[in-house]
Amino acid sequence: MKAVVMNAPGDVTVETIDVPRVVKPSDVVIKLAAACVCGSDLWPYRGHEEVDHRFMGHEYVGTIVEKGDDVATLELGDFVIGSFMLSDGTCEICEAGYPSRCANAGSYTGSQAQYMRVELADGSLVKVPGGEPEDPEKLADYLAASDVLGTGWYAAVAANAGPGKTIAVVGDGAVGLCAVLAAKTLGAEQVIAFSRHEDRAALAREFGADVVIAERGDEGAAKVKELTNGYGAHGVCEAVGTQGSMDQALASVRPGGYIGFVGVSHDQTIDGLNLFFHEVHLEGGPAPVRRFLPDLIKRIQAGEIHPGKVFTKRLPLDEAAEAYKAMDERREIKVLLEV
Repeated sequence: MKAVVMNAPGDVTVETIDVPRVVKPSDVVIKLAAACVCGSDLWPYRGHEEVDHRFMGHEYVGTIVEKGDDVATLELGDFVIGSFMLSDGTCEICEAGYPSRCANAGSYTGSQAQYMRVELADGSLVKVPGGEPEDPEKLADYLAASDVLGTGWYAAVAANAGPGKTIAVVGDGAVGLCAVLAAKTLGAEQVIAFSRHEDRAALAREFGADVVIAERGDEGAAKVKELTNGYGAHGVCEAVGTQGSMDQALASVRPGGYIGFVGVSHDQTIDGLNLFFHEVHLEGGPAPVRRFLPDLIKRIQAGEIHPGKVFTKRLPLDEAAEAYKAMDERREIKVLLEV
């Protein structure tokens, strides 16, 4: 089969390797229906993380073609979506709603490929009623649910989005845009997006942003306060992971407010005294996507949300190097790889 490999920063190739097989009784093998490049894949691509011949990809939808003897809730031929973090669904952490930090977490092979092996299938995967959709737009919606939609949803939930609330979103990548969609879908009265890029701002508005602010730093925070009678937002979704994005989130939230931070942290620090006097709620980390998947699938099937619009380009798997380059250069928001 074909699989995407990052050999070194900026060096992405497609190799031919063996198709994975079931190894453990809890495993399944999935024939991928589509794959994609994630914004977090750009950290090693840009040299911010060490990488040496890494098989890439952690977002996936596909059909089960092989399963282990202990897999009880899934069958061959089921079309499934899974989180980028695997879980058994039975430990105390999973039962508390945080399967992304499962005490017995499993692993998987790279999903930017034609097939992948997934451990802990019963706890990690969700069957999609009706099987693989023929509509490529619906397929894109389901693929988005595996990571960026679920992560944006978690950011909005952690930011306490709901009726009567003003929610600000820091970050205009796919996760930030999905946080806009989530906040509005969850009933936020006013959603404020930060963006300097017209294509991303346009999609933010389509997803429900009431206001788009180009300014950042103190100027951006001042704009948020102007829109909230001087108080600041009730909640902020931080979807970047840099020092500047966290500073922006803290500056934009009101005392007693909520920050949902889901951007993969890179060199972020928070001054203890500064945090003490902000008096805010902080929750974040790797999104517990598995918790949200059943609800997200229902919303997608009902036509309530269309998160697949974050995919602004489709390329064949063989052109993965161009997909990475296009996202790195911000020519595309997110690229879907046709398997």
